[in-house]
Amino acid sequence: MLMAGHAQRLQGKVAIVTGGGKGIGLACASCLGHEGSKIVVADVDDTAASRHAPSHHLLQEGITACAARCDVTKKTEVDRLVAYTVQQYGGLDILVANAGTPLPFHFLMCIVKSADFLDMSESDFDDVINVNLKGVFLCGQAAARQMVAQNKITPGRGGAIINMSSVNAVMAIPSIAAYNASKGGVNNLTRQGLPCMALALAQHKIRVNAIGPGSIMTEVLTSVVGDKVAMNRVLSRTPMNRIGDPYEVGQIAAFLASEGASYVTGQVLYADGGRMALNYTCPVPGGETPEAS
Repeated sequence: MLMAGHAQRLQGKVAIVTGGGKGIGLACASCLGHEGSKIVVADVDDTAASRHAPSHHLLQEGITACAARCDVTKKTEVDRLVAYTVQQYGGLDILVANAGTPLPFHFLMCIVKSADFLDMSESDFDDVINVNLKGVFLCGQAAARQMVAQNKITPGRGGAIINMSSVNAVMAIPSIAAYNASKGGVNNLTRQGLPCMALALAQHKIRVNAIGPGSIMTEVLTSVVGDKVAMNRVLSRTPMNRIGDPYEVGQIAAFLASEGASYVTGQVLYADGGRMALNYTCPVPGGETPEAS
């Protein structure tokens, strides 16, 4: 899935990828790295964040990379991550704020348990919002502060921040209210009104965009490949009739980080195989399967 035989668009850049230990995060790290960027893979998982896991995989691909453990819900750890990146590579040009809580398996089956919203605990809601939304805020703020400081030394250096959203920011599913809210918040933080990131940081030549993946073959979706019913559910809402590859999201991140997107900010780019155009989610509780509109 990686492009070959072209000039490296990110030569000399430095990137942090949170949630970079696997799936979409690791694919983003790989795509950015193959474009010439030095990579810091950040993950809360001790194994994923170890110096012998994803960073070693990237090194084998010829990418300059290192790893760091970071809980994106804790400001002190996020600040430490940025400081570590600057110490290792001399600066920071790109942030891919990818760390997030995964979707539950029953979402992929489009099974809505009775009274899911009514039974949702405060702690479960907080967990999702803290990682998916607060984490994007903390990482974006810390990265932007470093980029602004660099711009004072090297005017025009700028930077690029890519937040990981989801089609569920717009196409809400009843059984995942916290996830819907968190990704809707990411969209709003990225682009809607002041003091959203894109508008607040444009004066500093820092571009802020988001990617909204649809059904992508991560570990969660891999678990349903062998389930014909579940797979049919997923494909029924995907006009291209296939599951996306993480590297297809990674290539978008690489583009948004590059000079090829130098006039692009405040946008959400959906990599969803046509799902947003179809405007189909799943059956609603107590109702019939919705028709495409």
